[in-house]
Amino acid sequence: MTRTEIAPASAVLEEEPFGQLPDGQLVRAYRLSNGSGLELRFLSLGGTIVSLSAPDRDGHMDDVTTGYDTVDDYLAGSAYFGAIIGRYANRIDKGRFMVDDIPYQVAVNNGPNHLHGGPGGFHAVTWDAELHNDSASASAQLHHRSPDGTEGFPGHLDVTVTYTLTRDNSFTIDYRAESGAPTPVNFTQHLYLNLDGHASGDILGHELRLFASRFTPVRPDLIPTGELRPVGGSAFDFLRPAAIGARIDGPDEQLVHGGGYDHNFVLDATFGPALPRAARLRGPRSGRVLELFTTEPGLQVYSGNGLDRGPVGKNGYRYGARAAIALETQHFPDSPNHAHFPSTILRPGTVFRSRTVYRFSTE
Repeated sequence: MTRTEIAPASAVLEEEPFGQLPDGQLVRAYRLSNGSGLELRFLSLGGTIVSLSAPDRDGHMDDVTTGYDTVDDYLAGSAYFGAIIGRYANRIDKGRFMVDDIPYQVAVNNGPNHLHGGPGGFHAVTWDAELHNDSASASAQLHHRSPDGTEGFPGHLDVTVTYTLTRDNSFTIDYRAESGAPTPVNFTQHLYLNLDGHASGDILGHELRLFASRFTPVRPDLIPTGELRPVGGSAFDFLRPAAIGARIDGPDEQLVHGGGYDHNFVLDATFGPALPRAARLRGPRSGRVLELFTTEPGLQVYSGNGLDRGPVGKNGYRYGARAAIALETQHFPDSPNHAHFPSTILRPGTVFRSRTVYRFSTE
């Protein structure tokens, strides 16, 4: 192959399994490549992304997402590294909500509240995977059927998540779901990014821009108060690019509640079938740039404040606090309990669809 030729996009089932679950079930690893610099590796367990490699401004490849080397570490970790999150991403107050005047109690696993689908959420289940590739893209279609009553949620839920790498160095995630009963749904991908490389230190010098003029303030237990507060003049104002670490340790009460940033931002664009821009992130040393687009109305920004509390990471690297940032496209936290938030109720006969695109470049 000459230097001017481009390798075809490819989707590969790894010959060696990644590991084994306590019940003896094998966890398989899969690999996608777009043939022009972007490579993704993920697991059948939780659809978990274990590596995402992209070129820097000099063409050097680095893995830009956090992860672990073993299944046991993924099971022991509490940061949800690279996993598909559902049925309900983020928090629900005391795990309680009502749908059509019927009360429900779901799993409580974050102090008094529900978080990320509970212990048996999408991150903890095995997904079926079907791989495809052609000259322009490589993709994997992951499927899971969540039975009625899983972690207390009503109705069975059929979910398909599709990962796609395309020639323009974009990584697209498409979500599709149908339910057997009215039920809240809120999905995201808990990818953590350090654009200078997963083992390069903290992300405080990364430059972040958010296309969000408001955010949802939280109580000390990180449940939204219901207010949609303007970001102007506060530590939450990223309407112009700013270093993540510039104001992260300031006296703002909201920063104290989160130990840094751990808040949902209300995206300015009207959500729907179009793909509005949600965020732009730049790694200062590598020159890598991420542009994030989504059909979702919200973006949870988590500055990795507690990443120093997990197992040792990939290749023996121990992640420190704020070693990476999670930009989680989503509906708002605790939406079933706030009538003025965009609804998360999926009803039988309707189809939930959502798309998020991570587009990588350099400068």
